[in-house]
Amino acid sequence: MRSHLVAILLAFCAVAAAQQPPRVEPEIVRLPLVIEGKTTEVVAHIYKPAGAGPFPLVIHSHGRAGTAVDRAKLEYPVPVGHGNYWLRKGVAVVAPVRPGYGATGGADVENSGVRWREAECYTDPDFTSVAVHARRTVVATYHWALQQPWVRKDRILVQGQSVGGLTTVGVAALNLPGVVGTVNFAGGSGGYPEVSPGKSCKPERLTLTYREFGRLAKAPSLWLYAQNDNYWGPDMPKAWHQAYAEGGSDTRAVFTGPVPEHDGHQLLLHGGRMWSMPLDEFVKKVGLTAR
Repeated sequence: MRSHLVAILLAFCAVAAAQQPPRVEPEIVRLPLVIEGKTTEVVAHIYKPAGAGPFPLVIHSHGRAGTAVDRAKLEYPVPVGHGNYWLRKGVAVVAPVRPGYGATGGADVENSGVRWREAECYTDPDFTSVAVHARRTVVATYHWALQQPWVRKDRILVQGQSVGGLTTVGVAALNLPGVVGTVNFAGGSGGYPEVSPGKSCKPERLTLTYREFGRLAKAPSLWLYAQNDNYWGPDMPKAWHQAYAEGGSDTRAVFTGPVPEHDGHQLLLHGGRMWSMPLDEFVKKVGLTAR
């Protein structure tokens, strides 16, 4: 009897696996983006549903590694699984590799000025500058997207992870036409978990940056942080979101439990069961996939 039940369970699992759509790899392209009046060739990963569209669009911003060597190694600006999450909703994704990273290369313009001496951060970093420089690539990608016939100009969402999350909050402050919402996965800057786990460099300065952007942003936003984030810890993200919310925009923060067996900073990559439900709700709320 037991072996019979096991056989049934295995057969059920096989059928369920067969029903899962095959994972789609990104199309890797080079986009001629106009950044600060200059055309710059930027590598981007694109996920596009089958057909002519037009499709709702997500513009995703990647994070920032701590060393130039690791920044040059950036291969996937958005996790493939997350790109497929959007494809299953009929949503296209464009994830540019910003200048200073990966195959795009070029000068690093996103240095905040953070400096550590052992476990002490002894400089006064400029986190607003990081977001302003990084969002220029997002804005250039947005203007490129508006020229594509397969993009719905009135159904655009911007999102990002880590420094990309901070970048996305910076984009929110610009209130770009057609952007219906913003999603911030573990956004921040200045973390160095190898020497200061759970406490980033001068996090109160980032509070000021988020408050500044919150005064300007109008579109709804969703913030997602895990309790065991080794870059920021569990408390500062709450202060950052509170400062942003003071501006009066429609914003919600979800602080999840620990991401099992992983640094919570990798919530986007390893915590899908934690973020998928609130993100599904947010997509419905802002009408990203509405007809």
